Amino acid sequence: MVEIISNVSLIKLQRGEKIITRSKAQYEANVKHFISRGFKLVSDKVKEVESDIKENVVKLKPKKKGKKKWQNTGN
Repeated sequence: MVEIISNVSLIKLQRGEKIITRSKAQYEANVKHFISRGFKLVSDKVKEVESDIKENVVKLKPKKKGKKKWQNTGN
């Protein structure tokens, strides 16, 4: 089951005209990757996002595997 963190700090990264939004934790873990791809911080301000998504987590059932039918090769 995936657990979603309620208080996530988001940052914006820019390359040319493209702007992407990533979590601060993801950016700090992969700083070299973002720099090598040409992304830079748009601003030093960090935006705080609060969400109540953790309450609405749905548990998924495992997918059932179907039986394969035997096929005649026609020899």
